[in-house]
Amino acid sequence: MPRALVLAGGGLAGIAWETGVLAGIADAAPDTASKLVNSDVLLGTSAGSAVAAQIGSGADLDELYARQTAEESHEIDSGVTVDDITAVFLTALGAPGSTRERLQRIGTIALSAQTVPESVRRTVIAHRLPSLDWPDRDLRITAIDTGTGELVVFTRRSGVAVVDAVAASCAVPGAWPPVTIDGRRYMDGGVGSTVHMAVAQDCDAAVVLVPAGENAPSPFGDGTAAEIAEFPGRTFAVFADDDALAAFGRNPLDPACRQPSAVAGRAQGRRVAAAITEFLTG
Repeated sequence: MPRALVLAGGGLAGIAWETGVLAGIADAAPDTASKLVNSDVLLGTSAGSAVAAQIGSGADLDELYARQTAEESHEIDSGVTVDDITAVFLTALGAPGSTRERLQRIGTIALSAQTVPESVRRTVIAHRLPSLDWPDRDLRITAIDTGTGELVVFTRRSGVAVVDAVAASCAVPGAWPPVTIDGRRYMDGGVGSTVHMAVAQDCDAAVVLVPAGENAPSPFGDGTAAEIAEFPGRTFAVFADDDALAAFGRNPLDPACRQPSAVAGRAQGRRVAAAITEFLTG
């Protein structure tokens, strides 16, 4: 019975929180954490793509957690806030059209935004990854084609460098440059969905880590919780609790949110470890 670990988008706060949750589960239930990081499928979107690539490389959870709580990092501040990103979405969603047409409008805005060069952003993403090689795992990374609005799923068979796949999935419109791959430009996979559960429909069960509240709004569909509920297999979702949401602060893209988000995630991971253990053995 193939099982997926689905890691959702959520900015730098999301990377830190998801890493913390996994480390906290390992504190309380090491075997359960091992089962999660060794899931048959690792599906990552935006922030989750970085965490999926990190754990897929075989890196130690404590080492990954230490990266998030270190005083120094290679992350840079885009100068863009969540309010700025919300404005991008409202502009694109304000006019009528299909979901794909609205995604294309977001893509157009992303392409015209003033950001750091792609090469600068790629260097930042490369520093996030313990390995620049695709793991010998079923790692799936989502992104959106800015021109067509279509979902693209990168795997080790795609012929794309893993750093470019992760950079594409993390290319927040208006904050970071769309990523050029084989002449196409790609933006954040989380624009369409933070979880993309349909990409894991060949699995019978999924554990989902979502660095947002259960009732967080979604620009498309009925929201993340509803999308998870529609998954045909068994699911166990961990949404950020009140302590974690407070730790994220007003701007989850700010590098300063990393430490408190990781600490809150580790504490929440310890609290949910028993329930996840029961889910995995049920």
